[in-house]
Amino acid sequence: MPAPYFRKVYLYWVFALLIFFFSFLMIRITIPYFSFSNEVDFLLVKQELLSNWAWRISFYTHIATSPLVLLAGVIQFYKPWQQKGALWHRRAGFAYTFAILFLAAPSGLVMAFYANGGWPARISFLLISMLWWFWTCRAILRIRKGDYKGHQADMYRSYALTLSAITLRLYVWLLPMISDIRGVEMYVLVSWMSWIPNLIVVERFLHRRIYS
Repeated sequence: MPAPYFRKVYLYWVFALLIFFFSFLMIRITIPYFSFSNEVDFLLVKQELLSNWAWRISFYTHIATSPLVLLAGVIQFYKPWQQKGALWHRRAGFAYTFAILFLAAPSGLVMAFYANGGWPARISFLLISMLWWFWTCRAILRIRKGDYKGHQADMYRSYALTLSAITLRLYVWLLPMISDIRGVEMYVLVSWMSWIPNLIVVERFLHRRIYS
């Protein structure tokens, strides 16, 4: 096998292990919420919404599906399974797209209307939810038409938004350590930083590797 192939496989597994690690952390963060206590972390600042069943159902749906889409998504980008084990690729793709289109993105859209930080943050989360749904749906339509490059490009875009679940938490942890930004100002900044840099990186990658 040529060296570039081994380099790509190595980089994939480094990336995949990072996703597995952060997914494990997200599962650990998520588990206490399923005691359905109203006194758990994030819910402490959402007390006025706990009687809102649309928000409450959306919240639990969203946190339950986040680790699933992270793990199902990273499996799809494993090249040997794309080429030789298409069944695994299709299974992971079905789990990923179903979870986003019918669970994660719709629940995220509902939650976006109640996001901390007011409308500057809400607009960001509304855009994430709509673009996430759109690119995931278009990826399915493109593969059905045999447009493999278009399908691959939209799945990369979709997964860039999936990763906002991780990057948002990284920024929330990192920014207070390196700046004086706090409170609403930080939340608004993080709401945009969690996904726009991800998309910029992906678009640069696509133009170098997919569309070049």
